[in-house]
Amino acid sequence: MRNRLRTLALAGVALTAAVVPLPQGAAADGARHPASGGLSATIRYTEYGIPHIVAEDYPDLGFGEGWAQAADQVCTLADGFATVRGERSRYFGAAAAPDQSLSSATTNLSSDLYFAGVRRAGTVEKLLRRPAPAGPSRTVKELMRGWAAGYNAWLKQHRVADPACAGKPWVRPVSSLDVGRRAFALAVLGGQGRAVDGITAAAPPGGGGAAAGPGASATTGSGARTTGPGGTARPATRQSPVPALRALFSQDDSDMGSNAVAFGGSTTANGRGLLLGNPHYPWSGGRRFWQSQVTIPGRLNASGGSLLGSVTISIGHNAEVAWSHTVATGVTMNLHQLTLDPADPTAYLVDGVREPMVRRIVSVPVKGGPDVVRTQWWTRYGPVVTSLGQLALPWNHTTAYALNDPNEANLRASDTALGFSRATGVDGIARSLRRTQGLPWTNTVAADAAGHTLFSQSQVLPRITDGLQRRCATALGRTTYPATGLAVLDGSRAACVPGRDADAVQPGIFGPSAMPTLRDTPYVENSNDSAWLANADRPLTGYPRVFGPIASPRTLRTRGALQDVSAMAKRGGLTPGDLQRQQFTNRAPAGDLAAADTARACAALPSGRATSSAGRAVDVSAACAVIRRWDRSVRTDSKGALLFDRFWRGLTARVAPADLWRTPFDPADPVHTPRTLNTTATGFAAALADAVAELRAAGIPLDAPLGRHQFVVRNGKHIPIAGGTEGLGIWNKTEGVWNPAGGGYDEVSTGSSYVQAVGFNGRGRCPNARILLTYSQSSDPRSAHYSDQTELYSAGRMVRARFCEQDILASPALRVVRVRER
Repeated sequence: MRNRLRTLALAGVALTAAVVPLPQGAAADGARHPASGGLSATIRYTEYGIPHIVAEDYPDLGFGEGWAQAADQVCTLADGFATVRGERSRYFGAAAAPDQSLSSATTNLSSDLYFAGVRRAGTVEKLLRRPAPAGPSRTVKELMRGWAAGYNAWLKQHRVADPACAGKPWVRPVSSLDVGRRAFALAVLGGQGRAVDGITAAAPPGGGGAAAGPGASATTGSGARTTGPGGTARPATRQSPVPALRALFSQDDSDMGSNAVAFGGSTTANGRGLLLGNPHYPWSGGRRFWQSQVTIPGRLNASGGSLLGSVTISIGHNAEVAWSHTVATGVTMNLHQLTLDPADPTAYLVDGVREPMVRRIVSVPVKGGPDVVRTQWWTRYGPVVTSLGQLALPWNHTTAYALNDPNEANLRASDTALGFSRATGVDGIARSLRRTQGLPWTNTVAADAAGHTLFSQSQVLPRITDGLQRRCATALGRTTYPATGLAVLDGSRAACVPGRDADAVQPGIFGPSAMPTLRDTPYVENSNDSAWLANADRPLTGYPRVFGPIASPRTLRTRGALQDVSAMAKRGGLTPGDLQRQQFTNRAPAGDLAAADTARACAALPSGRATSSAGRAVDVSAACAVIRRWDRSVRTDSKGALLFDRFWRGLTARVAPADLWRTPFDPADPVHTPRTLNTTATGFAAALADAVAELRAAGIPLDAPLGRHQFVVRNGKHIPIAGGTEGLGIWNKTEGVWNPAGGGYDEVSTGSSYVQAVGFNGRGRCPNARILLTYSQSSDPRSAHYSDQTELYSAGRMVRARFCEQDILASPALRVVRVRER
């Protein structure tokens, strides 16, 4: 085996010697694997800096991945490790805001208090000790050990030159435990991670939350609540909690979403499956994807995108099957309403028996000040929490709330992903889901070389049946559960806890037999709505509300996607090229539904004028023709797209969904209703006037091509970006940062990220894959791979993937390096 790896390395070097410099951080070291047994790997770089990592075993493979990720993303990775160590306040200051890539914390102090609490409890250490399948497998732990060693070896052998972190003390070696802590943070993003401010600010009425020093005051979420002494939340009003929770769970402003579609063999040109994956993720920070191919000859060969710091391929393909994920609608947590001991608000009653809360005292070092010491309060159900997003959950002398997050016991996602990489078809994908049950907050969509398809909402959810909800819901829960899926259960009754399915790997969650699943239909598709319409002709029903709603309005993105993919399936003869065209069609479903009505209503305004929200009369007459002529797309050359975008955002912010359309939603026709814009709705004219006034004030022509005003700048180069916002229903989602003084949307915060269009040529043969990392492989502005794929994305192009050995070795950009411990 060693001789074979050596031969591969030397063959690559012979083909490409002295053409261009190595990618930054890739050492030109052709030494043999040290006889003493240090970890090592061979990395073959092809176009766009994509590494193809070959190793002899899993520790070596992890070593190669850790090395190569550090070479491209050392600053982003180091920042994330400072987060999970609870060290942000030490290095960046307590009051500064983290990027929220690993939790919802609004300040570094809140983030540190939470992660210091995780460390204080030894949570991750306990999970790592659990035997598989309840805990991570030995193989995954070997990958973690190797990843940490590879990252550390890169740091030891290189001087960090990226200006984002060069010379910073927080860039330092990591342990395999740190790698596990990062995986844990991702697992609880949908549960505890959403409630970090509420967990760390929780304190009993009258104080007692802990000690102090400057900066020890309660952390508050933006507009989430007001706080009294000791951080106790004051109920500001008796308003319904539903709007706050809908905002928390909404995809409209989420930085994570996705589309994925798998086509069965009956729809494709060669009778084999096709898959298009289009995850929507942040363009910066710790939830960026990173591309690679990982190979252990004879044991593993997979390619795709990994979330930074991950030891396995997250979304990808091998020679037999391709898979992608979308963020699911399942609510991954629930609340327990506690009945407190009248004599002691830090004790609660269960079946009449007093039970004291557990105090978890944590200490956080703070830059320029004394350590902050706090007490966190835990119950048999989970931590006491005083807010959830903008929903206040007051802790008073009679009542408190505890948050149950079953993903606190889930460190299995890497095993699930590894099972996908080793699968030989959608049956193998399904087996991995059943065996490991590790996906915390995503659906899975897959297609294989035999023409089979799979959709499964297999995620870790609290086992809250509708029956349990009826028996145990509190008054608050009877409001929140039907509307949002968040259960609030009576914590004073021991019987009111999520049960356990016989096939579940941990208590309190649904087992795989309960998961909404659809197999072998002409297509399966998801765009972050519930499982109900994974195929519009085969609705999925019968699952509890906690999984998501049925017979309810779908988002415009789901509706547009279902229209597109069902038409593609009906047409048939599909190829990967059709998938690429779907990715870059950039159709705006909101425009198809509403632009014509908008233009007509605009033209009918008296004297062509409308009153803005500021009470000013605005001449909007020129806008009518611009919207009428708009091509209903958000391509970079689309004229009128920016005007309609600004109008539509304003309109949907003012007008409730029930008042926006003349034809209401019909569950018998969910793809085509609601429809017909209600142009008489209060707010219509003001939204139009505001959009026109806004663009004119910024000096932006109403008919300006979108790409001139939706762009990113990379090393001084203006790169136009297509796509559009969630509310317009765009498949190719782009959420820009609006800066009219800078010329429009002058950066992208989130949107299309690691895109793959995968087809197959037969069992054991090279797959036909087109891939793209929209924001490019490196965040270092000095790297050759800082913006190269971003320019491809701007042009609507993708990378022809090199998966098979002959294709890798034939790359004109091939560079082969041997990396090892010293």
